[in-house]
Amino acid sequence: MKLSKERFGATADGARVELFTLSNDRGMEVKITNYGGIITSIKVPDRIGNVSDVVLGHDTLEGYLKRSRYFGAIIGRHANRIAGGKFSLNGAVHSLTQNNGENHLHGGIRGFDKVVWEAREINGPYGIGLELEYLSKDGEEGYPGNLRARVVYILTENNEIRIEYFSATDKDTVVNLTNHSYFNLAGDGSVLGHELLLNADQFTPVRKGLIPTGELRSVCDTPMDFTRSSAIGARIDQSYEQLELAGGYDHNFILIRNGKGLTRAAKIYEPVTGRVLEVLTTQPGMQFYSGNLLDGSITGKGGRVYGKHAGCCFETQHFPDSPNQPSFPTTLLKRAQRYEHTTVFRFSVEY
Repeated sequence: MKLSKERFGATADGARVELFTLSNDRGMEVKITNYGGIITSIKVPDRIGNVSDVVLGHDTLEGYLKRSRYFGAIIGRHANRIAGGKFSLNGAVHSLTQNNGENHLHGGIRGFDKVVWEAREINGPYGIGLELEYLSKDGEEGYPGNLRARVVYILTENNEIRIEYFSATDKDTVVNLTNHSYFNLAGDGSVLGHELLLNADQFTPVRKGLIPTGELRSVCDTPMDFTRSSAIGARIDQSYEQLELAGGYDHNFILIRNGKGLTRAAKIYEPVTGRVLEVLTTQPGMQFYSGNLLDGSITGKGGRVYGKHAGCCFETQHFPDSPNQPSFPTTLLKRAQRYEHTTVFRFSVEY
């Protein structure tokens, strides 16, 4: 297994940005930059050994600086939406930056996806990897507490990317970290033909603005039911309020869990190439997003134009708007507590 480093550029304020390449002996290669902790490339073989890049992104740092759609990035402090950009904690109301209409989305205007992380190469029990660390200062984007976040990316010999998330704070705060990679297992075209299996029999329906209503709704007899493998595009155009509100799938699914360890959240199969992605996580939920807002305005790697449904995301997480939804699993992180979660992206092929 190998790990190499090269210069990727610099931010507007002159911060040096590096690009790290991890590779194993089974034909898998992953590129990660310390700007936003972004996974810029994942190359894996198909069933006949052809290798393709299966995530969306840019060839240069400039693309991420100027045309960000959260491609491949670490999301924090709080993934997904917080209604009205406000939440109450310990009797105080905290006002966050509003960057999604009146709501707060994915950590705000300058979330974890837009900062330069300290990087360190590691060699651990699971494989080679990259450890990233960032100190989010008290008041950043409106959040209380100095939060030290650490994210570890590990490439294993089993063609897995293991992502370990850690945080600690000096003041009670809220935390919800995830990765926002857009996957396309064919390497090109639309993901609507990808076959998806979700380990979830409930989801959190949304109202206008994609804020959860607080209801936990069964997927049974709805287009949200992926408890049996189905093409992503099979029912995406059905007349169903939730699909119409989001322009497709952009919903949090409540995972069926047994204990606190890793649970398989999703299996995605691309029938032409035979590539398979399994998502395993310790988190209670996962946002499935079908790339509805990609509109052809962004040109990505290799000159590829990213049109609608060019990629899809599987954002393992606590539920959206959890700080304002007391019935949801809490994202509260108390002083002296430790935040810790793990997600694994496992690649294979079927013949």
